[in-house]
Amino acid sequence: MTTISNDPPQVAHDGRSWPRPLVAEMWTSLAISVIWVTVLLDALFGPDIRTTSAGGDSSVVPSAIVIAILAFFTTWVVAKHGFRHERAN
Repeated sequence: MTTISNDPPQVAHDGRSWPRPLVAEMWTSLAISVIWVTVLLDALFGPDIRTTSAGGDSSVVPSAIVIAILAFFTTWVVAKHGFRHERAN
């Protein structure tokens, strides 16, 4: 007489179900979001860049313009490295 054994025991789940590339993309997206939230907060609450020439002419430029230009290039670099996918040959 033969008996049928039960299914093999299930391995306990250790909580690491997300694949590695998905986690890297999540952190990249979070970093880019923080960069642009910083630009937004600087636009709302940041100081202006004020210049005055010797002849009495003055100009005012919001500091968010300079920070937005730098944030654009920073976003470009972060996205290039954070969203790249290694090719399997």
